[in-house]
Amino acid sequence: MLRKTHLALAISAAVLFTGCSKAPEEQQATTAEKTVAEASSSDIKQNPFFQEWNTPFGAPPLGQIKTAHFLPAFNQAIVEHKKEIDAITENERPADFDNTIAAMELAGSTLSRVSAVFFNLSNTESNDQMQKLQREVSPLLTRHRNEIRMNEALFKRVAKVYENRGSALLNAEQTRLLERVYNSFVRSGAQLTGEQRAEFAKINERISALTTEFGQNSLNDSRAFTLVLEESDLAGLPQAQRDAAAAAATARDLPGKYVITLNRSSVQPFLQFSDRRDLREKAFKGWANRGDNDNEFDNKAIIAEIVELRAKRAQLLGYKHHSEYVLSNSMASTPETAMDLLLKVWEPAVEKAEQEREWIKELMAAEGVTHELEPWDWRYYAEKVRKAKFDLDQGQIAEYFELNNMIEAQFYTAERLFGLKFVERTDIPVYNPVVRVWEVQDKAGKAIGLFYGDYYARSTKRSGAWMSSFRTQQKLAGDVKPLILNNMNLNKPAEGEPTLMSYSDAVTLFHEFGHALHGLLSNVTYPTLAGTSVPRDWVEFPAQLFEHFIAQPEMLKKFALHYKTNEPMPEALLERIKQAGTFNQGFATVEFTASALVDMAYHQMTDVKDLDVRAFENKILTEYGKPEEIIMRHRSTHFGHIFAGGYSSAYYAYMWSEILDADGFDAFLEKKDIFDPETAERLYQFIYSRGDTLDYFEAYEGFRGRKPTTDALLRNRGLD
Repeated sequence: MLRKTHLALAISAAVLFTGCSKAPEEQQATTAEKTVAEASSSDIKQNPFFQEWNTPFGAPPLGQIKTAHFLPAFNQAIVEHKKEIDAITENERPADFDNTIAAMELAGSTLSRVSAVFFNLSNTESNDQMQKLQREVSPLLTRHRNEIRMNEALFKRVAKVYENRGSALLNAEQTRLLERVYNSFVRSGAQLTGEQRAEFAKINERISALTTEFGQNSLNDSRAFTLVLEESDLAGLPQAQRDAAAAAATARDLPGKYVITLNRSSVQPFLQFSDRRDLREKAFKGWANRGDNDNEFDNKAIIAEIVELRAKRAQLLGYKHHSEYVLSNSMASTPETAMDLLLKVWEPAVEKAEQEREWIKELMAAEGVTHELEPWDWRYYAEKVRKAKFDLDQGQIAEYFELNNMIEAQFYTAERLFGLKFVERTDIPVYNPVVRVWEVQDKAGKAIGLFYGDYYARSTKRSGAWMSSFRTQQKLAGDVKPLILNNMNLNKPAEGEPTLMSYSDAVTLFHEFGHALHGLLSNVTYPTLAGTSVPRDWVEFPAQLFEHFIAQPEMLKKFALHYKTNEPMPEALLERIKQAGTFNQGFATVEFTASALVDMAYHQMTDVKDLDVRAFENKILTEYGKPEEIIMRHRSTHFGHIFAGGYSSAYYAYMWSEILDADGFDAFLEKKDIFDPETAERLYQFIYSRGDTLDYFEAYEGFRGRKPTTDALLRNRGLD
């Protein structure tokens, strides 16, 4: 998953701080200006954000930055950014690309680096103080963004450059940037007038507050649940899961106990292996009901308000609903196109899941099981079916997937494809001792950036896996090198023990590293167009394509080594893994697509009143014929992708990108060389290095030589 937090608010003035006129109350000094006026110059000078960062690569001096530094830094940076925007609007020279568009790209650099550090730490080192500060900072940034979005003088200059683009002798990248900037202004309400402007700004500020609250509720409700076990409760669990549960208990001062948390890497293996049905039910309900426990962290009312506000905002801009607004700026272009893809996959997925259900029921009958198949039973009995049909034990497989070997595997793949080298650095400041940092060098040995890896779950960290950055690549302000961060939530083992991971976790590791490479290999001039700053249904393509490499026999033989013996995975086990490659894909596709369908249904609503979240989920999925034993991969109340992140009406993008990645990886398979140099060069030239400088369909055809087809996707999921 690509994580775009409020860092995106500050990275590019051109696209994200787009246009606004001052409301009457804003004619007075803003909160930020008052605060800065009251602050002493010595306080500002002592704040790390206003000092030169004398660190390798100018990396954030994370050991020096304290929570108390953030609010003064945000306030000062906002004031600086306003002055930079004023200098653009007050420029007496006629508006042109350099004095307007490029100047906006350079504006807000201090705010960008403050935001980058703050929101990365909010996701990884959260506490009550940080959460309180985030609730204050998020609306502050939204107000600042709204002021600039509604700046009529600024928009007039942008519009003038856009009108004169035909005679301006712009290069292709500049033309692309200008089009994005202008369209972003329009999509951000710059053409609204009067009361509509005020309403639009008010909606944006409220949505910002609500999405922040949603994310914090999800984290806090997850923290509130722990399943504490005794030795006698561990029947069925492989040793790796027992060790992880013991380590989780030790971290919570529960010696001699075992703890299952709601992190996916903890709860999902428990559901898969535990013989204790009563405990599986308890764990499953805790996992499924995050944000839906009618407590202080309940998200249902927040969802209803967000959906209503998004619909109103889209209609203010002239769109029928939020989905139409979002997809008008995507590869899919329309909700109808996205829905067509989802339904093409949904029907064969349900059919395959029904077949899988029959296999499970046959096994249950053979074992004399009399209870009904429930959602907390599926993974457990599916694992038994997998073992019976393919002699495949997931616990045994995990013994071959050790974290350090998998990190080495992803670096090896990047070296073979793009000539990259990763040199671990211990002199780069980090925010937690578990974080590791590597200098990334190109084939000539020149440093191109830093890669941070934060792989372990902890109570201060939000769930899931994602890529983000402390700094994005650009050339406009000099040779600015990217600082890219990958996060996962693996179970931290006891001291001295190896970190074993499931095959699914290994795929996720490669996925997030694919995003990281998209950021590291970016080679563009303007920050707005750099790296992963592309639509959701394109941004997942480079990440999902990279996933394919870990599944290849050549890679498994080299890096899937037993954690005790260091022996490679046996050929017979490799073959069984290959044979079982599409097993349970009906289940996996249904739970994913169910979430995407509900996302689309929320955001195609035009009149939102009295939205009952539970009833809405049930209604939509019943109409589509979802099997009762399978729930959404992300139930609405913890569906951070769409209610706390940037995937609203865009969760389908993973499936859309899977068309591209499945078809795209076939380019290597057709060459009978997964590291074919010519194919890898096209992959670099048209995909990983281009950012948003080229039309996405043109980029894909440049890489593949033709348009994509769905054949490989259906084949890979066993749905053909």
